Amino acid sequence: MSHPTTFRSELGALGLLLGPILVSQLSQAAFGFVDTVMAGQASPLDLAAVALGASIWLPLMLLSTGTLLATTPLVAAARGRGDHAEIPHIAHQALWLALAIGLLGAALLHFVDPVFHLLDTPAHLRDMTRRFLAAIAWGLPATALFAVLRNYCEGMGKPLPVTLVSIAGLLLLVPLNYVLIHGKFGLPRMGGVGCGVASAIVAWLMLLMLLAYVLKSPHFARVRLLHERSRLEPERLMAFLRLGVPIGIAIFFEVSVFAIVAILISPLGELQVAGHQIALSVTSLLFMFPLSFAFCMTIRVGHAYGRNDFAAIRHTRRVGLVALAAFATLSALFIVLTRDSLTALYSDDPAVRLLAADLLLFAAAYQVVDALQVGAAGSLRGLHDTRGPMVMTLVAYWLFALPLGYVLGLTFLTGERYGPYGFWAGLVVGLTVAAVLLNHRLARQLRRLESRPDRSTGTPAGRS
Repeated sequence: MSHPTTFRSELGALGLLLGPILVSQLSQAAFGFVDTVMAGQASPLDLAAVALGASIWLPLMLLSTGTLLATTPLVAAARGRGDHAEIPHIAHQALWLALAIGLLGAALLHFVDPVFHLLDTPAHLRDMTRRFLAAIAWGLPATALFAVLRNYCEGMGKPLPVTLVSIAGLLLLVPLNYVLIHGKFGLPRMGGVGCGVASAIVAWLMLLMLLAYVLKSPHFARVRLLHERSRLEPERLMAFLRLGVPIGIAIFFEVSVFAIVAILISPLGELQVAGHQIALSVTSLLFMFPLSFAFCMTIRVGHAYGRNDFAAIRHTRRVGLVALAAFATLSALFIVLTRDSLTALYSDDPAVRLLAADLLLFAAAYQVVDALQVGAAGSLRGLHDTRGPMVMTLVAYWLFALPLGYVLGLTFLTGERYGPYGFWAGLVVGLTVAAVLLNHRLARQLRRLESRPDRSTGTPAGRS
C-alpha cells in the first residue's frame, strides 16, 4: 500500500503488477492472433470474414468491457481507504450490469445485415461473416462477466489468477480452433466460423475457472464476494455508470476507428481487408505492453487517490510515462526491422504480405504517441476522471483520424485515392492529438486536486 519515492522503486512497484497483467493481456490478445493466423492458413476468404467480423463485434465487446473497467478504480480507491466492506457492493453491481450488457450485445450481433448492405460487402464474404458473428455472440455474456471478475482481482492487487486463467483459455482455444476450422473428429468443416464457435466455448470455460478461484481462494476471504444475496441498487449502479460509461465510450471511439477502417475498405476486396487485419493484429499484440502498464498506473494512482496522496500520484505519472515512451521507441524500431518477417507468419499471399508490411510503417510512426495517450488515460481513470477523456477521445479519433483517413483513403480530393494507406495516415494524426489532449488534461487535473482547500478525494476529479 505504500508508495515508493525513487524512480527505481516506483518502477519496481509497477513492474510487480505489470508481470501478471501483461501476461493476461498478451494471452487474451493472442486470441485474435490465433484466429487471424489459423483462419488465414485456411483461405483469404476465411481470414477476411474473421477480420470483418472482428471489426464489428470487437468494438461492441470493448464498449461493454470498457464500461466495466470502472470496477478497477472503484475497488482500488476503496482498498486504498481500507474500506473493505464497500468492495463487494461495487463488484455485485458490476456483475448485474455485465449480465445485462452481455445479453444485449449478443442480441445486437444477430442484426448486422444493414451494415453489409450499406457498404455493399460482397455476398460470399457477407455470408461467412454473418455466421461467424452469430457463433461468437454466444460468448459475449461470459466475456462481460469475466471482465468484472478480472477488474475486481486487479483492483485488489491480485492479478495472478487472471493470468493463469487467460493462459488456460489460450491453450484451449488452439486445439478447438483446429478441430472446428478443419472439421476433425467427424465434425463439419466450419472454416472461419469455427473461430467464433471456439471463442464462445472458451469464454464460458474461462468465466467458470475464474469464478471458482475468486470464491475459494483465501486471498479474497476478507471481501467475501457473492457470499450474500445481491440485488440491484439503483443509486450505486448509477454511480458506477457515471464513471464506467465514459470509459467504455472512450475505448469504443478509439477501437472502432481501427475496426471501421476494415468495414469501409471491404468493398475494395478481401486483399485490402486481409492486409489491414494483419497489420492491426501485429500492432495490437505490441500494444499490450503500454495498455497493461496503463492498467498498473490506474491501480497505483487509484490506491494513492484513496489515501489522498497527490505527491505519489505525480510520481507514478512521471515514472510511468517515461517507461512507456522508452518501450514505445524500442517497439517502433522492432516493427521497422522485422515487418517483413512478421507478415509472413499470417499469410502466404505475396500481395497481402506486401500491403501489411507497408501499413506497419505507419504503426511504427505512432508508437510513442500511442503509449503516452494510453498512459495518461490510465492515470485519469485512477483519479475517477472519465468524462473529459471521453470527449477528447471523440475529438481525436472521430474529428481528426477518421475524417482525414476517409478523405485520403476513399476520395480523390488529394489527387489520388490511397486506400488503407490513407486511413493509417489518419490514425497517426488522431493518436498524436489524443496524446496531447489527454496529457494536458492529466496535468491540469493534478493541479486542480492539489489546489483544493480541503485536498479531499470525496469528489471525483472529473466532476470537480
